[in-house]
Amino acid sequence: MKENIIVDKSKKFAVRIVKLYQYMCSTKKEYILSKQLLRSGTSIGANVKEAVRGQSRSDFYAKMNIALKEASETEYWIELLYETNYLSEQEFESIYYDCQELLKILMSITKSQKGETS
Repeated sequence: MKENIIVDKSKKFAVRIVKLYQYMCSTKKEYILSKQLLRSGTSIGANVKEAVRGQSRSDFYAKMNIALKEASETEYWIELLYETNYLSEQEFESIYYDCQELLKILMSITKSQKGETS
């Protein structure tokens, strides 16, 4: 299968999110916020994967738009974990940068697809 940047990046991000969740539970004993992060952070890649296998352009757009919303929610949970001192500045900057990168790619995809599905 041909390499797909958003599929690859969203899956690698999901792996990082799972590892961060494990770290938060085992080391920081934080279960509530990190569970929200786990849900939204892994949902990005799942929706991207569904979009790639979509049945139509509108299906593709809808799934990518959901992935964008999940990425935005993930950004919020990362910020909240940092601002409540569960993440160090270094931990925050690393995962936040990856989340920002996904957001930019997903915004670009949804913006370019919006006109084609109208």
